[in-house]
Amino acid sequence: MSNALQLPIIDLASPDRFSTANSIRKACIDHGFFYLVNHGVDEELVKKVFEQSSNFFSFPIEEKMKLAIKNHRGYTALYAEKLDTTLTTKGDSKETFYVGPLADGLSQWSLEEDLPSWRSTMETYHQKVLSAGTKLLSLIALSLKLDENFFGKVGALNEPLGFIRLLHYPGSGDLDSSSEEIYGASANSDYGMITLLMTDGVPGLQICREKSKQPQVWEDVPSISGAFVVNIGDMMERWTNCLFRSTLHRVLPPRQERYSVAFFMDPGKDCIVECLESCCSESCPPRFPPIKASDYLEERFRLTYVK
Repeated sequence: MSNALQLPIIDLASPDRFSTANSIRKACIDHGFFYLVNHGVDEELVKKVFEQSSNFFSFPIEEKMKLAIKNHRGYTALYAEKLDTTLTTKGDSKETFYVGPLADGLSQWSLEEDLPSWRSTMETYHQKVLSAGTKLLSLIALSLKLDENFFGKVGALNEPLGFIRLLHYPGSGDLDSSSEEIYGASANSDYGMITLLMTDGVPGLQICREKSKQPQVWEDVPSISGAFVVNIGDMMERWTNCLFRSTLHRVLPPRQERYSVAFFMDPGKDCIVECLESCCSESCPPRFPPIKASDYLEERFRLTYVK
């Protein structure tokens, strides 16, 4: 069952940082999801990213497979990922392209003659969203009653792992029709700190606030033009000792074609994620041992890809 949801709207440019931090705290405890506006990533750039994405995904499969995923960067074909590992279906009906952190030189770039300005568009978008994410993390730190530079001090922002993920969900008319239920993206939570998602407005995204409740109640997340949909990842849930929730979400197979662009912001690889002092007490001890960010992420990636 599902119904529509009105998520809180957070204004990144608001001068009243403490009031904004309180709103973020409430949103992260109640939903683990919120909208972000006045984030500094301009509309023209977003439009360009979606145009480039659409152009890339329209290439023949053999061209796209030349950029097949290596080091979590590059192309994954339809059904290659299965985010809900409990499903017996063949995989999710989406194709994706990952661009990794700009400094490490590992990203695969498509041929300039095929897509002029692809690389410069993606690099600019990466820088702008990383900058918005960094500002947001200082407000999240305040919302947890921490110094606003907390995430910088613990090394989370020391070469943070920012990944762009371009997503294309073919309309259900373009897919093999079979009796098994196939999702655009099966139920999953994100692995890292925060995710900033931009969509083309085609519906499909749903969240389930109570992971363990049966039957699961799924709520539609409408898109707001120009706003990011932000959600908390598992690593942030772990840091906050489950105070902030990393919410299950999924994408229904859209009837019409759907594009979206996710930006995953994960801590620098040597950052140790351990329970925040403001989130544990004698009556609420830490639920998880400290873990190095890179060890945690590697294990989660390993489980996602369909063998």
